[in-house]
Amino acid sequence: MSVEVDHAIALVPGIPARRALLGLAGAPAAGKSTLARSLVDGVNARLGPDTAAYVPMDGFHLSNIQLDRLGLRDRKGAPDTFDIDGYVSLLRRLRAWHGRPVYAPNFDRALDEPVAAAIVVPAATQLVVTEGNYLADSGPGWGEVRDLLDELWFVEAPAGLRERRLLERHVQGGRTEAEARAFIAASERPNAARVEATRAACGRVVRPA
Repeated sequence: MSVEVDHAIALVPGIPARRALLGLAGAPAAGKSTLARSLVDGVNARLGPDTAAYVPMDGFHLSNIQLDRLGLRDRKGAPDTFDIDGYVSLLRRLRAWHGRPVYAPNFDRALDEPVAAAIVVPAATQLVVTEGNYLADSGPGWGEVRDLLDELWFVEAPAGLRERRLLERHVQGGRTEAEARAFIAASERPNAARVEATRAACGRVVRPA
């Protein structure tokens, strides 16, 4: 992990009024959020509090009300179940430093819903680590993400490990084991295959321990 933290620190501009963005792409349950938090903690431990901040893409999940309206509830987590325009707008705000905090949504797994303004990026923050499945995707809207990132890494984990994590995640979220397995087969696996096809578009591959 120290090597990855070194690479993240190298992105910190070190100049006031500038901010860098590091993106982490990867299949569902590959360990993206865990790595993002570890990177932020590592950078802040070495360069000082609030030097780095974590902003996940998952805050831009469409609400369950909107998914039901669109008939997409059973595909939650697919590219078209996110507010990609909202996410891109946030990345632009983060890059356009203006001396004020930036508020961002987060995703509450207990509620299974996004929560507005749950995250604050302090004005002094110089590196934002953001992560999500489709940061390297080239579909409508998603291609704009890469242009806003200083670096994009791919987080990789064995499929068996990822699916065990997903099963545990969905059961803890309220699904029965049978329901969780059905959702993984119908939604998570196709999403993972789409994400894994974007691996070559990333500049670095990371395999968390």
